[in-house]
Amino acid sequence: MQSTVTARGQTVIPAEIRRRFRLSPGDRLEWIVEEGIIHVIPVSADPIATFRGQGRGGNVTQLLTERAQDQLRE
Repeated sequence: MQSTVTARGQTVIPAEIRRRFRLSPGDRLEWIVEEGIIHVIPVSADPIATFRGQGRGGNVTQLLTERAQDQLRE
């Protein structure tokens, strides 16, 4: 799938992707650049609830620490 970037730096997320990831107006996306590749990650309004039950052994603590670091950068 492809989309075009406008003069204002905007693009449209293809409908198939919006449906698959249940994206709707106001949802946030995180853009990560690694070795020349752009990754676009949907960001949940409540990342703790999304992460709950996904792991063991300090993962929640790690997530909270990373989130606090993100907030300091904002």
